[in-house]
Amino acid sequence: MEDSLYYTMFQDRLEKDLLKICTEREMLEGILLQSQDIDDKWNALAPEYMADGVKEIAAYPTVSVAWAAYIGMAVACWWNRDWNRLKNQPYSALLGPNGFDDMDDHIMSDILGLIPDSVETAGINETIRVCADAAVAHIRQEHIEPQSPRAFYVYARTVQSMFRIGAAMELYRLGYEMRKLN
Repeated sequence: MEDSLYYTMFQDRLEKDLLKICTEREMLEGILLQSQDIDDKWNALAPEYMADGVKEIAAYPTVSVAWAAYIGMAVACWWNRDWNRLKNQPYSALLGPNGFDDMDDHIMSDILGLIPDSVETAGINETIRVCADAAVAHIRQEHIEPQSPRAFYVYARTVQSMFRIGAAMELYRLGYEMRKLN
């Protein structure tokens, strides 16, 4: 119970910080846009992502967490485009020609249809990099023993948060907003 509360509090702090960063960069408007369909897709993709991402932590910690945001963007794009047709896309559909290494470029150009050297692409890439740097800093501030169960669960919560931020950024880019219903 205590560990569950710890992980939830860690994730809440992290998501607030990431939301602030994205809002300051005009990639969101202070609200984490989300859909249960999109969150459920993360649950299906997470095991394969975690298997790839964990291998990159030591050498490329920022990449290891950042790529989850690109997956969030791809899933939100699929959700908007034709969810009934695209909801069963496998993890392999997210990988670039070089597998995990160029997943970001593949998602940005081949799934989202963004021009690689455009101002919009550069802004998204920079925002995700800044968010990933902040996420890695949050992990380091916890002073967790590497390769421990707690390190794994904090990493899992971190990549889930990055996924949710990426999905929210894409939903916002596509024009979605949250409104209070009367």
